[in-house]
Amino acid sequence: MSNNILLSVEKPARYMGGEMGTVTGREGELTFVLAFPDVYEIGMSHLGLQVLYGVLKEVPWISPERVYAPWPDLEEMLRSEGKPLVTLEDGTPLTKADILGFTLQYELSYTNILNMLDLSGIPLLAAERDERYPLVLGGGPCAYNPEPLADFFDAFLIGDGEEAVIEIAACVRDWKKEALSKAVLLERLSKIAGVYVPSFFQVSYKDGGEIDRITPLREGYSSVRRRFVADLEKALYPTKPVVPFLKTVHDRVSVEISRGCTRGCRFCQAGYIYRPVRERSPERVFEIVEEALANTGYDEVSLLSLSTGDYGCLTPLLKGLMDRYAAKKKAVSLPSMRVGSLSPEMAEEVRRVRKTGFTLAPEAGSERLRSVINKGISEADLLDNARAVYSAGWRLIKLYYMIGLPTETMEDVQGIVDISREVKRQGKLAGSGGDVNVSVSSFVPKPHTPFQWEPQISEEEIIEKQRYLRGELKKKKLIMKWQESSLSVMEGVFARGDRRLSRLLIEAHRLGCRFDGWWEHFDRNKWEQAFQNAGLDPRFYHRRRELDETLPWDHLDCGVSREFLIAERKASLQGAATPDCRLGTCVGCGVCDFEEVKLRLHEPVPFGAYASEAEAGEQSEQGQRIRVRFEKLGRMRFLSHLEMLTLFVRAVGRAAVPIRYSQGFHPHPKFSFATALSVGVESYAEYMDFEVEPGYSAEQLQEALNKSLPEGVRVVESVEIPFKAPSLSVIMERVRYRVTLPEELAADLPAKVAAFLALESSPLRREKRGKVIEFDLRHELSELSSEGRTLEMVVGRGKPAEYAAAILGVPLEALKDARLEKIEVLFAQESAEESAASNS
Repeated sequence: MSNNILLSVEKPARYMGGEMGTVTGREGELTFVLAFPDVYEIGMSHLGLQVLYGVLKEVPWISPERVYAPWPDLEEMLRSEGKPLVTLEDGTPLTKADILGFTLQYELSYTNILNMLDLSGIPLLAAERDERYPLVLGGGPCAYNPEPLADFFDAFLIGDGEEAVIEIAACVRDWKKEALSKAVLLERLSKIAGVYVPSFFQVSYKDGGEIDRITPLREGYSSVRRRFVADLEKALYPTKPVVPFLKTVHDRVSVEISRGCTRGCRFCQAGYIYRPVRERSPERVFEIVEEALANTGYDEVSLLSLSTGDYGCLTPLLKGLMDRYAAKKKAVSLPSMRVGSLSPEMAEEVRRVRKTGFTLAPEAGSERLRSVINKGISEADLLDNARAVYSAGWRLIKLYYMIGLPTETMEDVQGIVDISREVKRQGKLAGSGGDVNVSVSSFVPKPHTPFQWEPQISEEEIIEKQRYLRGELKKKKLIMKWQESSLSVMEGVFARGDRRLSRLLIEAHRLGCRFDGWWEHFDRNKWEQAFQNAGLDPRFYHRRRELDETLPWDHLDCGVSREFLIAERKASLQGAATPDCRLGTCVGCGVCDFEEVKLRLHEPVPFGAYASEAEAGEQSEQGQRIRVRFEKLGRMRFLSHLEMLTLFVRAVGRAAVPIRYSQGFHPHPKFSFATALSVGVESYAEYMDFEVEPGYSAEQLQEALNKSLPEGVRVVESVEIPFKAPSLSVIMERVRYRVTLPEELAADLPAKVAAFLALESSPLRREKRGKVIEFDLRHELSELSSEGRTLEMVVGRGKPAEYAAAILGVPLEALKDARLEKIEVLFAQESAEESAASNS
């Protein structure tokens, strides 16, 4: 992507590529682009995308690439300059891909999918795309009802993707070699387990809008059963994931310790579509963690699962990890824990974990309603857990609830207030005090769950209950977070939607709807207009479904039988519990064949089974200071100061540099930059000071860092300095810059230089984020010369582009194609001599 575009957007690092762990320049037989229809920071936090990228890059004939939804600033630039959306790895236009695979993670990202296709010059409708265009593929949780997107996609993968993506890629590669028609490709894809080709089904509707019939158009292809990875232990897991330059939502090593959940919460789609439970062995988890930490430089590991507390060996696993990594300043984090899963031994181990907040999910405010949803926890269990969490050192508990669950009354809503207040009181009882954050979402009925037939409450009712809770919780001095009602309304439309919603999406996209899951970008008026133009009513999709009604997803088999879901719905109305099958009793959900597809659990082991002698974490009394000079060239010039900080934190971790850490609750590695370099400026003279353990030489540091830094950043000089030597910011005096101008700006350059030097004053006023900075460019300038198209200057304060603009008499925007280079830093002579004397 061109310089002028990246320098004009808010976060260039979203689009520049070049991250550690990526594959570039591979001339494979097939280009497989993984597309995430949300901003980079969200997409890079998605574990599924990292797993698939890791799987694809292991296959030498596949060129894996990535693309994310462009933020509105980049979209505007692309459209104004008539440029297509391209991949991060090699800048490949999406029209040149063989497969364009979208992750369908959230219903409110659907307009972004259309926008990404449109920006790429790819026709939106699958029927309008022939062999010249990439195969447009979708997968992820929303693929379990992809009908609102059916007109836009060639195929969907239902279920686990690690093995299926390779089969799909091989199918496309072979078809490509044979140069056959797209119809042949779709026929072949339909033979792959888990692949759904929507054009092979025809949907008709009744006069009232309900589906009349879903008619298969190919013999032997009347339904599609989801794809299973039978054994997680054998599945490939990426231990060299892509490491982003900027901070992402989940900025850590994420390890999936198990997949699937059989707790049977009746509202939870994930609990049904990811069955059965398949655990990774603790031994395999240790291997993954060790390799991933070494390859990424992260300082935190998150153990992921739908129900982490149910992992059979969690406490001994946690102890083993803490023994190995606590002294290395590596933290272990746990996601939402099931109430009742915090054992005394685990509480002891989690004292050693970095404590930002502990999450518990009661889901409902009364035991009656928790029985309806099969959330088998009592208030006493919840309060016992809260007290144990506070006693273990946490100061904040996050509680997750839903409003709008089937059979809910205002008494149940009041229960959210009451139980949250009691949870906070446990902090006082534990003797430590504590805070509670209450997060309240609105229930959206999802396909393949016992509540798929239930109505969604109206927006008016959502608003009424939210207003009530805000008022009551505020009285108890509790903080509440909630999802905007309009977003819940839209999610409910698409979650159980049908193919007619393609008309709505086309209208919404045409009207400019983007990033609808972001409240600041959601435009209610545009959506209301889109519904009107499409002739659709959102309330139709929120209504109750009859048990004998044909549902849009009835031809897609998640493995759990319709009969089981109906029985569970009946049990919910009676408040009857359904046990967890991992405890020994099969509940007959239909997902297991008991040969390949079955529960795969690991036998519990003693608490100390994976214990190891904890390394001493004491630092020496005084460290060693090393000063380095490094280059920041090429695409690395787009990284901000904070992103460079993150880059070096990761590099130090990957290189296993014995860096010293600050004291306190969140220790940080001890290194510092000289000054912040402006984004867009290349540099041959960036400086940093490191504080390392004694005995680690400057040569060792330079060699270790250069093995761990990305292309474009290289340490060129490294020297030991006295421990009490002045900091870089104190001894830096001036900087030498070079500005290479575009041809059209270089006319009469010597005359313009002479005119500027003749000035007595050239005041500059800079405003940023409400702050005003004023200084005089001429007074800060000590040298200025020109040669050909090049300006060279030595300055104190100020950016090279500001000087060039003032010298030429043009706005800063006119310099978007100039090359800016930092050549040299001039240090205070006295301090430099002191340092030299101390080193001699």
